[in-house]
Amino acid sequence: MYRLPIGDVVEKAIDWMTENWAGFFGGIKMILLWVVTSFEHLFNFIPFYVMIVILALLAWRLAGRGTAIFTAVGLLVVVSIGLWTETMETLALVITSTLIALLIGIPVGIWMSRSESANRIIRPILDFMQTMPAFVYLIPAVYFFDLGVVPGAVATVIFAMPPAVRLTNLGIRQVPGDVIEAARSFGCTGNQMLFKVQIPLAMPTILAGLNQTIMLSLSMVVISSMIGAEGLGITVLQGITQLEVGKGFEGGLAVVILAMILDRITQGIGKSNRNKINAK
Repeated sequence: MYRLPIGDVVEKAIDWMTENWAGFFGGIKMILLWVVTSFEHLFNFIPFYVMIVILALLAWRLAGRGTAIFTAVGLLVVVSIGLWTETMETLALVITSTLIALLIGIPVGIWMSRSESANRIIRPILDFMQTMPAFVYLIPAVYFFDLGVVPGAVATVIFAMPPAVRLTNLGIRQVPGDVIEAARSFGCTGNQMLFKVQIPLAMPTILAGLNQTIMLSLSMVVISSMIGAEGLGITVLQGITQLEVGKGFEGGLAVVILAMILDRITQGIGKSNRNKINAK
């Protein structure tokens, strides 16, 4: 049976893009590297005890006293096992990847909600992005951006962006039709309808997409470390490759603590937003 040369075509396309778009990829690399390192320097410049207080107060404000206590205790555990710097590096990577995923994903989700043609075309692409093994993204990322934190951030964005797109699209489509008709009867323009009616009502669903994007970003931490991304993934990877069970467990524990803190905070934001909508 004839073998389709899909792999050969993809490899040639990657080689062509690497040779002809070197300046474009170089510019992206510089921007992403600057953003990630800026977050890293900021988080590591702030003393750990001040950072813990800031995050605990933020958790109290957004998610309640229980989450604030867990945040403070969990981060003190991270400090006590000597992984504070690595945790801040991971937080910088997750924040950068999440911001980029939202900056791309939310506008695409809005576009899909307003265009059936875009919805039909983009949905299979999102299926591809979500079901393709995450390791596969590392290969072209390394081709384009060399080793380091930048290809890790790019691979994380690709892997984590689909929930932001899907849930933005879903949230806007689920806005009740009678609300849309009432807004139109008051003379809302298209932009007014989007920004003053549809997005506010869809915000709980959009925030659920934010939560899922953050969780998927964290799930890429260890995988990204295989191509040079810094942070807790390096600790876990060293524990695996050097058969140091304790070291690997400590790195995994720090990832779990960070994931739970971010999950509870984002859930708290979503709950607060739903309460405001219900009150109105």
